[in-house]
Amino acid sequence: MSPVSRRTVLAGTAAAATVAAVSAAAPATAGGTARIKPTIVLVHGAFADAAGWSGVLKRLIRAGYPVLAPANPLRGVDSDSAYLASVLATIAGPIVLVGHSYGGVVITNAATGNPNVKALVYVAAFAPDAGDTVLHLQTLHEGTKLTLDALDFRPYPGDHIDGYVKRDVFREVFAGDLSREEADLLWATQRPGDGSTLQTASGEPGWKTIPSYYLVARNDNLIPAAAQRFMAARAKARTVEVSASHVAHISQPRVLADLIEKAAR
Repeated sequence: MSPVSRRTVLAGTAAAATVAAVSAAAPATAGGTARIKPTIVLVHGAFADAAGWSGVLKRLIRAGYPVLAPANPLRGVDSDSAYLASVLATIAGPIVLVGHSYGGVVITNAATGNPNVKALVYVAAFAPDAGDTVLHLQTLHEGTKLTLDALDFRPYPGDHIDGYVKRDVFREVFAGDLSREEADLLWATQRPGDGSTLQTASGEPGWKTIPSYYLVARNDNLIPAAAQRFMAARAKARTVEVSASHVAHISQPRVLADLIEKAAR
């Protein structure tokens, strides 16, 4: 069953009412009609959490956008996408959906079939087509330094395995344009991804029917820039490039916030 078919429709809940109220609190136009700004939903990837969006969130909130940065469960492509779809179902009005890294897989699947999602923004992210896997896209072009040797694997209940990036390579692989201290903090607080996410086929992509944008990180050692450009071109995404590591949303928050606002307009 696809993630979309399993979407839990929670419209009418208190959460939906809250988001709708915030969305409606937009400046009025000259004619007196309220102009509703879209809700910006930011989805983190593996080896990270929602705190990485802080710099972007500050700028979007300052610009008057309602924003939400939910926790990505990182338990599997289908279940993660279904979870995000259930969150999106609580939001009244237009949505701009933003995904970083593996978060791109999740937004690609969760957006399909939701008419409120008006734009997708990929940030050094996977933008899979139907049948693509993370492992395939990551190794499609040479250059990734996230090899199996770069990961620590730890089992967890239910016969599952989590992957963590090792400390001695974390900065080089993940956050090369941050300080050693900042990278060490990210390493210590990283959220692992279930090993199954590497080889689970993605579903029908939202970008086939939803306008897409892409921030390419030229110095990315996790998803090579060539792979990012390929995915952006395939999705016919409006593309901006920046000299940044895989965590472009942390090191270049202004550039990303500007791209998100462009998508929102």
